[in-house]
Amino acid sequence: MNVNGLAGKVALITGGSRGIGEAIAMRLAAEGAIIAVNYYPGLEADAQGVVTAIESSGGHAAAFAGDVSDPASCAALVDAVVEALGSVDILVNNAGITRDGLIVRMSDADWNAVISTNLSGVFFMTRAAGKVMMKARTGCIVNIASVVGMMGNAGQANYSAAKAGVIGLTKTTARELASRGVRCNAVAPGFIETDMTAKLPESVREQLMTQIALGRLGSAQDVASAVTFLCGDGAAYVTGQVLAVDGGMTFA
Repeated sequence: MNVNGLAGKVALITGGSRGIGEAIAMRLAAEGAIIAVNYYPGLEADAQGVVTAIESSGGHAAAFAGDVSDPASCAALVDAVVEALGSVDILVNNAGITRDGLIVRMSDADWNAVISTNLSGVFFMTRAAGKVMMKARTGCIVNIASVVGMMGNAGQANYSAAKAGVIGLTKTTARELASRGVRCNAVAPGFIETDMTAKLPESVREQLMTQIALGRLGSAQDVASAVTFLCGDGAAYVTGQVLAVDGGMTFA
């Protein structure tokens, strides 16, 4: 039953080959969306694994290479998806990297790499896909921000700055594209169970729990559920918003 109105919609998910991106791809596919799984060149095997999993469940998907930090690559990616699948109805800007370090020790290269991928990449993809959506006079963009973009985090000046920028970009995109029927929102995950958090010492995990009202780390599925809501008909009157999926870390 297509309760969210997503059946047949083409959803392009950047960084969709693993982690949160994979969970979003699987969830939107389960709702009937046609999935374009973007992957960074060299990660084709992971992306094809997601495509296979979706198709094995009766869904439709295809994999597309593209480096979101490169504006020409972003334009080519959107063109390729439109040519192969007919449109881009939904864009989920999920691709991101980390290069952690204290401000006084952070290299120019580490700063620029994170800003280029995590912030400029969202702009480049929004610009390319936004043109398609504006022409169609309909569309939905969901940006994956982070709670650290709202509260900061020691050792993540580049990541925090990029995610704060994504929040500002989300609101501006929502204002600029609303008249053409295009919505733009952001999801700001808190601490999510990933390969990285699985390696944290138990003492660190316990300390994290004291900051989370619900007393547990989130899952990639928690984030995917929020994205699915924002993409669906139930959020038809929601734009320019930031939905924190953080178990109660950042009460407004």
